[in-house]
Amino acid sequence: MKKHYFLTLFTWFTAFSAFAQVDYFFPGETFDPAIPSPEEFLGYPVGDWHTRYDLIVKYYEKLDEVSDLAKLQTIGYTHEHRPKIILTIASGQNIEDLETIRQRQVQLADPSQPKPDVSQMPAIVQLGYGVHGNEPSSAEAALLTAYWLLASQSELAQNLRAEAVVHFDPTLNPDGRDRHSLWANSNKGFPPVADPLDREHNEAWPGGRTNHYWFDLNRDWLPLAHPESQVKVEWYHQWYPNVTTDFHEMGTNSTYFFEPTKPYGSENPVVPRKNYDEINPLFASYFAKYMDEIGSLYWTKEVFDNSYPGYGSTYPDIHGGLGLVFETASSRGHLQASQRGDISFAFTIRNHVVNSMATLEASLDNREYMHDYLREFFETAVAEGAKDPAKNYVFGDEFDQGRNRLFLQFLIDHQIKVYENSEDLNLNGQEFKKESSWIVPTNQPQYRMVRTMFEYEKEFADSVFYDASAWTMAAAYGIPFGASPSADPGSEITEVSLPKFEFPSENAYAYLLDWTDYFAPKMLHEMQEAGIHVEMINRPFTAQTQEGAVEFSAGTLMIPMGFQKLEKEEIREKLADLAESNHQQIYGVQTGLNLSGIDLGSNLVGAVEKPKVLMLVGPGVSSYEAGEIWHLMDTKVGMPITKVNSDNFGRVNLFDYTTLILPSGNYNSIEGNSLEHLKDWINRGGTVISFKTASLWLNRNEITSEELIESENKDPQSLPFAVRRDFEGAKELGGSIYMAKLDLSHPIAYGYHQENLPVYRNNSIFVKPSKNKYLTPIKYSENPHLGGYVSDANLELLKQSAGVLISPVGQGRVVHFFDSPNFRGTWFGTNKLFLNAVFFGETMN
Repeated sequence: MKKHYFLTLFTWFTAFSAFAQVDYFFPGETFDPAIPSPEEFLGYPVGDWHTRYDLIVKYYEKLDEVSDLAKLQTIGYTHEHRPKIILTIASGQNIEDLETIRQRQVQLADPSQPKPDVSQMPAIVQLGYGVHGNEPSSAEAALLTAYWLLASQSELAQNLRAEAVVHFDPTLNPDGRDRHSLWANSNKGFPPVADPLDREHNEAWPGGRTNHYWFDLNRDWLPLAHPESQVKVEWYHQWYPNVTTDFHEMGTNSTYFFEPTKPYGSENPVVPRKNYDEINPLFASYFAKYMDEIGSLYWTKEVFDNSYPGYGSTYPDIHGGLGLVFETASSRGHLQASQRGDISFAFTIRNHVVNSMATLEASLDNREYMHDYLREFFETAVAEGAKDPAKNYVFGDEFDQGRNRLFLQFLIDHQIKVYENSEDLNLNGQEFKKESSWIVPTNQPQYRMVRTMFEYEKEFADSVFYDASAWTMAAAYGIPFGASPSADPGSEITEVSLPKFEFPSENAYAYLLDWTDYFAPKMLHEMQEAGIHVEMINRPFTAQTQEGAVEFSAGTLMIPMGFQKLEKEEIREKLADLAESNHQQIYGVQTGLNLSGIDLGSNLVGAVEKPKVLMLVGPGVSSYEAGEIWHLMDTKVGMPITKVNSDNFGRVNLFDYTTLILPSGNYNSIEGNSLEHLKDWINRGGTVISFKTASLWLNRNEITSEELIESENKDPQSLPFAVRRDFEGAKELGGSIYMAKLDLSHPIAYGYHQENLPVYRNNSIFVKPSKNKYLTPIKYSENPHLGGYVSDANLELLKQSAGVLISPVGQGRVVHFFDSPNFRGTWFGTNKLFLNAVFFGETMN
């Protein structure tokens, strides 16, 4: 290992720029002059500016160009079409043999294959940086570490090039990084301003932490809602790295964190103890040694969560590797004052550089050990799965093929083996028909991910969670499922086929579209965009169609051919095209007289107004929740919505819109005439869709008058100061799953066929059911807790509260959501509750 000499802990920014960068980051080392340093390439020392992502890509392209030891590939693109790249550095021979090395690594992760000779296999390391765009030091460290590995003449660097394959992902979140970099560079002072109140250190909403749709990509390794994560996880399964890093920043007054994380309380229940008890401490000794040499303070075993499978440092732990999270104190700009002095951007970068090097040394020293662990991980997974009494999980929704396809693809993307179900099954009263259900055996290498998909966890070593405490993905998709020790798997599903339906060959009196399928709202939007008049049938009925007698549920859409502005043949062509592109079945009927139930001209049938939606965003509003809504409407419905900052609300004429969405947040900037305009618009028929704290704001401003449920539990008068975090944190409801009961006759539940529905809740706002007995369409079951942490006191309050309720306001209404129907772009099972409020809001009171 190279020797660092001690430098001043905090380096004044302008002084740093005055001496050679190598002396600061790599003292005493020599480098190959044929390899340009980042400073030579960029024209400024790393740390002087926040480097734009395109320049990071160009520098890696330059390394690929000048060295046979570097290979660059583009694995995909972000929402804003920035390339997602991987730079691989290894010996010339290993670069030539890269595909053979990859196949051998995948073979090592497959217990059904002979174990390769690990003594001849290079260490496979993935250095991942910058999942949070406004934690910028890590991507700068990616530039310097790649340069060091490729150009350093040190013994360690040479050994790594010979005996390791190192993959660099310099920025997991390019869109967010550029948003933050523009802010920091645009607001940089000369000299830089260390005052934390300076504009440079306080980004405008929504900040650069998140991606284009304001999602935290460090939660997306499991949900796979975004292209950045989709291509990254696909790449991950092509390599199964032994070690994966995840570099972050934290508060300016902190020091540096590396794993181990908090014992037991922050650990994932499916990860083997060996990971936490042996491997993490082994690697930590390297990090401590490197940090000791430069005099940086650090800490371990506190706070940071390692339980949620969607973290970039946890997902590898569930795949036989070692995921490592690192957190450095942030300068949140170029220089910022802290309790220990001024922190420079360069100082934060150096912390990550030395821990990148420490990770590489630890991975090299423990190369065979980590290879053996990878094989052991999957061998024990198969053995544990074979002993699991569940044996098989059977899943499938008889009515919603769209969600079935989404879940099937999701399982396949995570390399979980799925099979056809060859027989009808009844599991604890749930029917699973063979043509619309599938089987996931527990006896497979991905057994621990199978548990992640289907198990509910209720027992925890801690009661305070940094993030979600529940993640049962079958529940998120709203897919009925059950364990079956005796199921008989059929053929393996390796790709998801799309259904094809024949459009009715004869001209029809009217056409019908069942509202059950997940993608029916997209079809409705596209029909309305095409100028097709659509009506909704508010009661169940049976009609004679080209498929014979078909039962339809409430919420079915009707296209009456006698009430259209377009010509009949044009309607038929448009409907056929839209049905094919959306994979929807259209039924034709020759009469308005139904076989049973209401007829097509009933007063319980009415036109569906084309929604025009406004959503308030901006300072004080939850960007996560707003982003979930925006992402859903864009990517799953294809419907544009208008986003307006709440402090610009005075410029809005609400009568240009049908629907106003208020994500959780503070709307105190809406007052005076603006508030009166809002009240007038609702009273005249407007629909507000309100989430959590936004509903409290509506109550405070006397737009609604719903009643909160307050806890009757009294805190002790005195407690030790040291327990304050645990005691107060245990009161929070930080992300768990509950069973809701739907009123299937209410428009909020149209498209659902079962009254039981898992819902996700991550707040402690409890509101009494409506005084109007018809307007609490979603409550909780008698014993609602399915998974995740909840205190006994909060569970009792939840049982008494409403999940969704409707507040009539004059001719309008407010639809209140106290759960999270669009959580992280992956709660497909509850999306339709929200979309029903968008499309059918005017019918809900």
